[in-house]
Amino acid sequence: MHDENATPAAEESTDESTDGHSRRTVLRTAGLAGAGLGLGALGSTAAHADAPAGVPAGTAATTAEAPAAQGRTMIGVPFQARSTVRVGIVGLGNRGGSMIDLFLAQPGVRVVAVCDPVKDKTAKAAKKVVAAGQPAPATYSNGDHDYEKLCRRGDIDFVYVATPWDTHFAMARTAMLNGKHVGVECPAALRLDELWQLVDLSERTRRHCMQLENCCYGKNEMRVLRMAHAGKFGDLLHGAGAYNHDLRGLMFDPKYYEGPWRRLWHTRLRGDLYPNHGFGPVANYMDVNRGDRATHISSFGTPSLGLAEYRKEHMPPGDPSWKETYIESDRTISLVQTAKGRVIRLEHDVSTPHPYSRVNSLGGTRGVFEDYPERIYIEPDHTDDAWGDFGKYAAEFDHWLWKEHANPPGGHGGMDYLMVFRLMQCMRLGLVPDFDVYDAATWTAPVPLSHASIKAKGAPQAIPDFTRGLWRKARPGMDSEKPKES
Repeated sequence: MHDENATPAAEESTDESTDGHSRRTVLRTAGLAGAGLGLGALGSTAAHADAPAGVPAGTAATTAEAPAAQGRTMIGVPFQARSTVRVGIVGLGNRGGSMIDLFLAQPGVRVVAVCDPVKDKTAKAAKKVVAAGQPAPATYSNGDHDYEKLCRRGDIDFVYVATPWDTHFAMARTAMLNGKHVGVECPAALRLDELWQLVDLSERTRRHCMQLENCCYGKNEMRVLRMAHAGKFGDLLHGAGAYNHDLRGLMFDPKYYEGPWRRLWHTRLRGDLYPNHGFGPVANYMDVNRGDRATHISSFGTPSLGLAEYRKEHMPPGDPSWKETYIESDRTISLVQTAKGRVIRLEHDVSTPHPYSRVNSLGGTRGVFEDYPERIYIEPDHTDDAWGDFGKYAAEFDHWLWKEHANPPGGHGGMDYLMVFRLMQCMRLGLVPDFDVYDAATWTAPVPLSHASIKAKGAPQAIPDFTRGLWRKARPGMDSEKPKES
């Protein structure tokens, strides 16, 4: 599985600097390499990497009080029903360029506008729209900020953002300020103050801001979710999720990513750069923000050796990458504590050789599930310490989405298609989305907090309560009932 939730469309420029990096990229990311991502500029509600004078290291990050609410909660707020969902797509690289096919495959969905600084990409996307029998979309390719014009259109209901990570916050913010619901590929933002701003904007504008976490729609993930809710694992105790994916070749491939934007993050942060694929599904199993909440995270990181070693073996002298110094831990391991005392282990490793794994495990008082490969052991179904066949639970516990779409099209085993199908269905029928801005913020918070914890030698960092206390109330999530189509 390739780099599913990040695409480089908005980074490419023909304005090259002397080292081969896009001048646009260098200018945009230079500030992020400084105070903005050093966690010293996160605001009064953020976790700081460096404690004030006289305070033990790590202590400053142990409180994360919620700022005053600026609007009413978006928990349980349905979309307004509409016969046609009008979509604008921002970012047409590896991710957005393929996801447009899935939007075009949905009933009652029209792609109205597309945006990418690379004109060839908008032209290719426009041809796909026309080939699908829809009117030609408006195209926006006049620089980095043309997405603002797309967001100002009056004929768009939903903006889909599939661009490099550092652009996600500004694009989601612009979409909501212009009255659009927005879905963002992960991570939703890179700083705690930005996550709080997304929460506040969603509440103030009454527009949903969602982390489009496709792994939550995986077949195994949805089956485990329903089994957990049915009590098959007993009282839940622990879970684990990861993004362990050898991306060395792709990160050094000048043709895969347009510019070195993803590799450059390894020169800036030491923590978990991509927690959402692992955290999202396990948070769903444990009803995080729906009866439980993540309260603290402690993270540890290995030395950063893998990318430098790969560069030494594969990159020629004079390649721009030789100017880079990597600090990102080859593997980060984080432990998240919940209000109910449960523990979630998160892992991130894209810099060393290993088979792909999201780990994806769940354990409770009656047994455990582990993925990669899938296997299960729960009482009284299994005995003698021998793993059981997880497939035997398909008929009873597979989610209705997988029963209705047994062989969905698209990438990543069909989870991409089901994510888009379900989101567009919720918008058409006027339903509450499966996840919301509070989930987006919670699943993304480990990005800055794991960095802070590693710098503080593993000291626990407080995870903000983005729901402002409403997590205590049980409510539906992805374990949904099949709706009736009108």
